[in-house]
Formats: sequence, C-alpha cells, structure tokens
Amino acid sequence: MENNEFQIISPIDSSVYGTLAYTSAADVQSMLQRAEQALAGWQQQSIETRAAYCLKMVDAFVSHSAKIAEELSWQMGRPIRYSPGEVAGFEERARYMVDIAERKLQDIQVDEQSGFKRFIRREPLGIVFTMAPWNYPYLTAVNTIIPAIMAGNVVIMKPSSQTPLTGNRIMDAFNQAGLPEGVFQNAFLTHEQSSSLITSGKLNHVAFTGSVAGGKNIEAATAGHFLSVGLELGGNDPAYVRADAILSQAVESLVDGAYFNSGQSCCGIERIYVHDQIYDAFVESFVDKVKQYKLGHPMDTATELGPVAKQSIIQCVAEHIDDATGKGATAAIAPDYFQEILSFENYIAPQVVINVNHDMHLMQQETFGPVVGIMKVDSDEQAVKLMNDSQYGLTASIWSTDVEAALKLGAELQTGTCFMNRCDYLDPALAWTGVKQTGRGCTLSEIGYEQLTRPKSYHFKLPVRNL
Repeated sequence: MENNEFQIISPIDSSVYGTLAYTSAADVQSMLQRAEQALAGWQQQSIETRAAYCLKMVDAFVSHSAKIAEELSWQMGRPIRYSPGEVAGFEERARYMVDIAERKLQDIQVDEQSGFKRFIRREPLGIVFTMAPWNYPYLTAVNTIIPAIMAGNVVIMKPSSQTPLTGNRIMDAFNQAGLPEGVFQNAFLTHEQSSSLITSGKLNHVAFTGSVAGGKNIEAATAGHFLSVGLELGGNDPAYVRADAILSQAVESLVDGAYFNSGQSCCGIERIYVHDQIYDAFVESFVDKVKQYKLGHPMDTATELGPVAKQSIIQCVAEHIDDATGKGATAAIAPDYFQEILSFENYIAPQVVINVNHDMHLMQQETFGPVVGIMKVDSDEQAVKLMNDSQYGLTASIWSTDVEAALKLGAELQTGTCFMNRCDYLDPALAWTGVKQTGRGCTLSEIGYEQLTRPKSYHFKLPVRNL
C-alpha cells in the first residue's frame, strides 16, 4: 500500500472496507484555483439557477439511497434499519434551505428617504471549507453545503477519516446534476493538510463539527486570517422529567434519544433529571425499555444497537461508569445481560446509571456512547440549576403537560435549543446553534444564511437635473 493511501476500517468487524488516497498537495492547490475561478461566475448566477442545480443534486443523491445507506453503515456501524433515515434527513434539510433562499437572500429594504436609494444586499463570503464529522456525516455537511452554494459561495468539503466515502457520494451527486466545475469539491485531507488549507489565506469561512479540542485547533489556525468560523462542538445534553409528564411518552422518547446511533450524537441525551414523585416508576420503566433493545450486527434489520465507531468511545464509557460506581452510583443493567454481544472489539452493551451526582464525570463530561445517568430532583429550580451546571449547551428537553411552565424553564436554560416532549431532533426551520463550549455560529433556518453571507450597504444620492 502506498504511503498516501488510507485504509477504511469498519467498526462492524474490524475489516478493511476499502482504501482511499489522500488528496495531494498539488491537487489541493488546483482545487483552490478552480474554486477561485468558479466563484465570480457562480455569484452572478440567479438564485433560481442555483436552486435548479441543488435540487438536481438532491434528486441524484436520493436515487442512490440504498447504496449510500449500506456504505454508511459499514463505515461507522449504524444499524442498516436506520441509515436510510440519514439520506431522508439530507433531502429534507436541503430542500428546505433551497426553498427559503430567495426570501432570505433578497435585498433588505430600509425606510424611504427622499432623494436617496438605500438598501442592504447580502453577498456571498467566497470559499467555504466544510469539515464534516463521522457520526452524522451527511446531515451535518448539508447544513452548510446547500445554503453556502445557494448564497453564491463555492465549497470545499473534507469528510471524516471514519467516513471518507461520504464526500465522494455528495461529489457524485453534484456531478450528475451538472454543477459547474469548482463550485463544489471534495478533498480527503490529513489534519496537517487541513490546517495548511485554513492558513492559506484563500478561504473565507470554515464550518467545523467535532470535538471541543478540534474546535480550539480550528480557532488557533484561523487566528489572524480574519475568517468567519462556525463551530458545533461537544455536548452533554440534559432532560428534565417533571412530575406532570406523561411517563410512557417520556420513557419511549428518552430511551431513543439516549441510545440512538449508540449514543454517538452531539445532541443525544446523556443525563436525565426526574422529579422525585415519579422517579422510581420512571427508572423502572426506562431500564425495562433499554433491556428490550437488540444489540447485534448492523446488517441484520432487527438490530437496534450496533458497534460504536472507535475504541476510544468504549474506553470513555467504561471510565465514566467506573468513576460513577466508584463514587456510589449504581449500574442498573447487569454486565452479562446482553448475551448477544458480538465478539468483535467495538461492541458495547447499553447501560443506565442511577444514584448519580455532579461529582461524577458521567454528569459533567461528554461520554458520546450508549450510557445515561439518571438523577432524582425535588423541584424545577433544582433541575434547572443542574441542567445549567455544564460546560456545554446544545439542547435541553423538558417533559411536561404544562406548556407555560416549560416556556418559563426554557427561558432559564443555557442552551441553543429547548425542547418540550421531544429530544435529539433537528428542525431545519429552526436555528441550530449552541452556547458555552458547544461552539458558536448557526446553521439552518433563515438565520443560517446570515452566517454564509456578508451585508453590503448601498447608499445612492439620486441625481437632480436642473430645469
């Protein structure tokens, strides 16, 4: 194998799923040149023309749904019964952002002033560098790719080394749509190459989804280059189940929110606070529900939980459980309960940890695996205080039948999104953003277009002709 080739190791069985060559330094320079050459022409295209290309791309992408889903499962381990959902989500978000583009990108009119023509126009930033993660590679990439291109930018995408083929599939779909050369390009890069690209002086915006450490590295690399940066980083998202919650609905949704994708979701539920009036009933029902899950080979359509993508996640889960139980918490599911765990190294049983507190890593740090901590509280005030006791702030969910109470609590929560009676979901009509170490910036919704454009003011004094 040549030095520039990368082996794609499947977490399903540790086999080599394929090989991929890193983009060479010369090819990266050529990509930048093509992007610069394409930019002026693409900016001049109408929004209707851009929309036609993007919608053709979506059609082409969806037409290969089965292949894309299977390939995704092999790369990152998600059960095949769920992988087509990522293709559907890609389509939903792409079509929504195309649909709202004309309304959002039109000139902003200001109050009329006699003798003057004044307005604000949203102009594209230029070259956008999208760095996609492995856990939802298509869903996160589309959040910036489509609105960036619709706004008149050109895009270079870097897929994760865990899911490197995802960039090729998006590139294939754009090629089928006939997108002009250089408007979208895919590059498989090392960390060093990515850093060099960011510091090249050629980029105008970097969109990164990943770890807090990765986000800090991005900010360090962009320092002094005057780039705009969008960062979606870590999370330890909480849920609060009030005494008036509908128990069955809360359990059903929170189990799914905690364990879907084997807990490998930035907005997955990692800690749950339950009012003491219903705590025992909630825990019993929650544990029973988790025990019903089918852990197994992802290509078995009955499988609900597959492997995690990396050994480091297994190590983190084990460390957080050991830390919690060492400080007095209880693991509610016996280690040998899931007998069907496969012998390969990336499979881990789901776990529920009770009698937890905020001295434990499980309740303070991101775990990113199939484990959740459940803590008893005696009031709304205590729940909000604990939910906010975190370095992260992506989403939080409230489970209640009282909308006004949920609105009041939501106003006090330090998060980018507040849910009521749902969780672990992204609505393309709403701004996707976070606070604290979860990052900065925004994708999706009308506000997402503001991150990918710059305002330019036009202030014309109209000529007055002498009679």
